Amino acid sequence: MPLTDITIRNAKPDTKTKKLFDERGLYLEISPAGGKWWRLKYRFNDKEKRISLGVYPDVGLKDARDRRDEARKLLANGIDPSENRKAMKSARKERSANSFEVIAREWYAKYSNTWAKNHSERIIRRFERDIFPWIGGRPIAEINAPELLSVVRRIESRGALETSHRALSNCGQVFRYAVATGRTERDPSGDLRGALPPVKGTHFAATTDPKRVGEILRALDGYEGTLTVRCALRLAPLVFVRPGELRNAKWADIDLEVAEWRYLVTKTNTQHIVPLARQAIEILLELQPLTGNSQYVFPSARSFIRPMSDNAILAAMRRLGIDKEEMSGHGFRAVARTILDEILGVRPDFIEHQLAHAVRDPNGRAYNRTAHLPERRKMMQQWADYLDKLKTGAEIIPIHQKA
Repeated sequence: MPLTDITIRNAKPDTKTKKLFDERGLYLEISPAGGKWWRLKYRFNDKEKRISLGVYPDVGLKDARDRRDEARKLLANGIDPSENRKAMKSARKERSANSFEVIAREWYAKYSNTWAKNHSERIIRRFERDIFPWIGGRPIAEINAPELLSVVRRIESRGALETSHRALSNCGQVFRYAVATGRTERDPSGDLRGALPPVKGTHFAATTDPKRVGEILRALDGYEGTLTVRCALRLAPLVFVRPGELRNAKWADIDLEVAEWRYLVTKTNTQHIVPLARQAIEILLELQPLTGNSQYVFPSARSFIRPMSDNAILAAMRRLGIDKEEMSGHGFRAVARTILDEILGVRPDFIEHQLAHAVRDPNGRAYNRTAHLPERRKMMQQWADYLDKLKTGAEIIPIHQKA
């Protein structure tokens, strides 16, 4: 007689395991401790076999019968339900091992040690916040372009368009890594070219008019605040490094005798050399008696064990009347890039090297940090001398206009 829900609920354990039979091989096995398991008995290749169909009451009578019927359909098609279950479990395990998150973290572990700390932290945070919750558990080979687009559009919808582009680019790197390691056949991010609105270009405020640059330089020289900030203001145009690199400059990285400053570029985690002009050396020698015992050239006003705050230079510039729309700390890089090229006629690749931008030779190889160092040393002194002339109000004739 087939089982009923009442029969199952009222069934009591015995001193030995007992079985309550339903129909077509399904039965309920009750252990002496009271546990109840659904089992299916069947024959395959003339051998009697059994598989578990779940635990009662998590799996009720109706669900157990449905599972029995699914197993018997497999038998009717010549498939052993037990072997099918093993194959499905193995497939799930393989799918889990090849999930997007697993492969993304593998890619990250392989390459992140070559990135700057801040850059690597931003990338993994972007994945954990914006990507993994939506497709992290999906087998990477099953993710298609529309699915990936829906993920990055979530980022775009909150107004973070630039972040959505970066997230898509990072996902593309993971997909290409998966292709290279045999976990998927293609990168669907390539199909999304143009699917996101373009990011409108923004530039750091900077004026490249020589006359106005001269006025700004005179204002910087006239700063009456702390010596540390005053020296940072005067040094910034001479070395035109990124503001964070200037703030974190360390005395240990500066060789005043050789007139060089060597440090790791924050953006690429690669070594960089800044030849120091005579004027830059003079500024550092003026500051050294005050901050030379600190790790940092420009320590915080509150503690010598921390660098100057990221707002110190900007705040000083605003107090001097230099408008935020006219010049920023980062803007000195744009000033140098433009004037060195268009007015002083310096070779663009020398300038790009000094800006710590990626520059490659005709064969596609990146130049090392010492490339064109003699020419760059000459350029940096030429630049410092030019800035001195601007401060006097002298009119500088562009190289291409000279006879």
